[in-house]
Amino acid sequence: MTSNPPLPVRPLHTNQPRLPWHHFSMRFSSTPRGARLARRLAGERLDAWGIPYGCDTHDTVTLIVAELSANAVHHGLVPGRDFQLRLSAESTTLRVEVTDTGGDKIPALVDPSDNLDDDGEGGRGLLLVTALADRWGWYPCADGPGKAVWAVCSVHTVAAPSP
Repeated sequence: MTSNPPLPVRPLHTNQPRLPWHHFSMRFSSTPRGARLARRLAGERLDAWGIPYGCDTHDTVTLIVAELSANAVHHGLVPGRDFQLRLSAESTTLRVEVTDTGGDKIPALVDPSDNLDDDGEGGRGLLLVTALADRWGWYPCADGPGKAVWAVCSVHTVAAPSP
């Protein structure tokens, strides 16, 4: 039996950095403390995946996690139920997904000129997500009450910030 020589491998040239496949999933209490912990753990996970603190991608994704987690706590709260954060990275894409058990409030963008709250706080989280993410959406949970809100971001650069 003769062996054939290996085929030459042509390197793939791209301007986008390629990430190996990563996945992180955890449940958090539906409290402001749970939302803060979700943001912090997401930041640590991104750093462990090679997306360092302080780079644009890291800051963008952690802000999206913070907004979606805060929305899950504020709008998706069902007493005694947690929310779940899922992060995944594949190739040049990062996906954030937050699932809560409050299925009665559908995520929707608001007009920033509307009087959102009496104190001017709130109502702008999805506007930030829309501005920061490449795309976002939501779907109802198939295995129980609630919904999942997701956002996808492209990784532009994965370089440590300069001091």
